[in-house]
Amino acid sequence: MTAIDLTATDARVRLAGIADLTEMTRGALTERLPAWARAQLVDPAIGFVSSMPSGGRLEFVTDSTAVELEAVFTRLEYGGVTPHTATIDLVVNGELTASEALADTDLIRFSDRTSTEFEMVHLDPSIVRFDGLAPGRKHIEIWLAQNASTMLRELRLDQHASLDAPPATQRRRWVHYGSSISHCMEAEHPTGTWPAVVARSADIDLQSLGLAGQCHLDQFVARTIRDLPVDLISLKLGINVVNADSMRERAFVPAVHGLLDTIRDGHPDTPVVVISPIICPAAEKHPGPTLPNDEGTFDVIERPGELMVGALSLTRIREVLEAVVEQRREYGDQHLHYLHGHKLFGADDVDDLPDGLHPNSAGYRRMGERFGAWAFADGGPFT
Repeated sequence: MTAIDLTATDARVRLAGIADLTEMTRGALTERLPAWARAQLVDPAIGFVSSMPSGGRLEFVTDSTAVELEAVFTRLEYGGVTPHTATIDLVVNGELTASEALADTDLIRFSDRTSTEFEMVHLDPSIVRFDGLAPGRKHIEIWLAQNASTMLRELRLDQHASLDAPPATQRRRWVHYGSSISHCMEAEHPTGTWPAVVARSADIDLQSLGLAGQCHLDQFVARTIRDLPVDLISLKLGINVVNADSMRERAFVPAVHGLLDTIRDGHPDTPVVVISPIICPAAEKHPGPTLPNDEGTFDVIERPGELMVGALSLTRIREVLEAVVEQRREYGDQHLHYLHGHKLFGADDVDDLPDGLHPNSAGYRRMGERFGAWAFADGGPFT
């Protein structure tokens, strides 16, 4: 086979949904945040989830009948529990054609979810092979695992096969910012994250900034969105603020305005949808933080008095977000819209919320279908 080095940028292979690559000893690390933004990170966890390419894919045109990808994939393991399977999806001419689960990957092994000490487990690089493809030129998309940090090494094609860049996309570009519920580590396939379900159904070009545990309205994310060429924007806000009890209402409201102000500096008329949190039964009426328990679900620490001094429950977060959007619309921003998170995933869906916080694959697919039906309906914000 012919090998194409992926540790350096090759103009024939589009890195879609990936900001850039960082050269490492074992490959090129995929990054969803640009280098200048990563330089401002105070928590290494943000950098790690940025290197998990949720929504990221390699796009190219070839007549090869087989495609191989060599890469190093790293997953997180907590308390000896087997992490979610990492899967690579192959899309040919817009159709999901094959999927390959990664049998073994590198691991970062923690004793539990609250531990800061870990053990690294290194294995040989993975080789993912798709063969039996139809002859002739075809548009290939390799959707990378959303739940594994990824270092690219080589792309391999049939000897003498052609390789060309995909045509410049005419699709509208959509950037989505959110938490683990937008990162979707629990989805069985990278094309099964709810933003990917939306993008593939609506034929739009996805840039996902779903950052597990790290949606805290950071200004470096706001500036990243401001500077991207984008036609559609959605912001799913609030759950991590409650999860970590990272802001009181006094700080949260100006932070939401600041996020929107910065985005509007670059995209004054672009449709923006603010989405409030989906259901999380433990935190609906109680402030965070949320913590994992021995049953594998999430609880809150009972602190009802904290609500009186500005701590935020999910119910209050939704009220605040709706009020911010309404106020800004009254001041003239008619391209700003609000969506209550329960319309994507609410009380009737909790059977697909196994840990009380994150949907399963069926839940994520339903979220994508519901958001698509709402956002792209006649008169919807993305029509």
